[in-house]
Amino acid sequence: MASAHTPASQFDFYWQQKGEWVEEPNQRRGGESGVQRLDDGQGHCLYAKRQTGHLYRSWLHPFGRPTVLREQDALSNCARLGVRVPRIVFCQARRDANHQWQALLVSEALEGFVDLESWYAAGALTRYPEAVHQRMLKDLAQNMARMHRGHWQHSCLYGKHVFVKVVGEGEDAHVETALLDLEKARRRLRCQSAAAKDLGQLQRHSSISDAHFRSLLYFYETAFGSAVKGLGQ
Repeated sequence: MASAHTPASQFDFYWQQKGEWVEEPNQRRGGESGVQRLDDGQGHCLYAKRQTGHLYRSWLHPFGRPTVLREQDALSNCARLGVRVPRIVFCQARRDANHQWQALLVSEALEGFVDLESWYAAGALTRYPEAVHQRMLKDLAQNMARMHRGHWQHSCLYGKHVFVKVVGEGEDAHVETALLDLEKARRRLRCQSAAAKDLGQLQRHSSISDAHFRSLLYFYETAFGSAVKGLGQ
């Protein structure tokens, strides 16, 4: 419905929308950032990351650039690499009358997905047979390998940023995984460095058991190739 608007009016349209805060606005990076859940008017759920003066700095952007623009870059590139990530509906940044940055990133909800930590907390280990868990680990490993082979590092790969969707029951259940919150993602010169950083983070900051993490590493090495063998040892 907003797609027919000009970029400026589209920004105003989303900026003025009211919805439930799923991540309350918090102060950091010299500004404010929060995430709202919106309805697109057709029964579909959207998530809008709203930021004011929330910047990162780099040698390319020494005076600061809204972090949603970095996330947009990461999401777009990862999608082209075949990594399952949320689809971007709208993203833009502008300066207000006081020359302060305002920025928006609107993306589609991953329907039917739940974050990995909630999945485990809801009893996934007992609800699903081992074959389903292995299928989940293999799909996650393949998503990560595609990202790293493209020299992208997630940089905040915690269990809460890995999402899982299971369709069906028993041995034949279909499993998909997706990666969220790529706000800190960045390109790395060496894909092995990206792999080591993200795999280490996931091992420390998720509820994946040691045995299942070994399976994840096996699937990852198979998907990526011999260049990363030994990373988890």
